[in-house]
Amino acid sequence: MVDHGFHKIQADHYVFVKRHDRGDSLILLLYVDDKFTIGQDPKKIGILKKVLNKSFAMKDMDSTKQILGMHIAQDGTNRLLWLS
Repeated sequence: MVDHGFHKIQADHYVFVKRHDRGDSLILLLYVDDKFTIGQDPKKIGILKKVLNKSFAMKDMDSTKQILGMHIAQDGTNRLLWLS
C-alpha cells in the first residue's frame, strides 16, 4: 500500500491512510481477507478498489455494518461515521 501513497499508522499495523491535496483522505483497514475503505470522495474509493482488484481477488460487500469486531454506523446525509 505504501507504493500507492498510503502510510501505515503507528497505532495499528492494519490501518493505512492516504491524504490528498484538497484535504480529503482515504482510510484503508486490512486484515487477512477483510478490507474496509473510508473516504469522502466516492470516485477515489472506486479508483482504489480497481487498483486493489488488479493485485488481489476481492469482492465488494458495499455498505459494511461490522469489521474486525467493530460495529459501524453511518449517517450518509450528514456524512458521519461511528466506530465502536
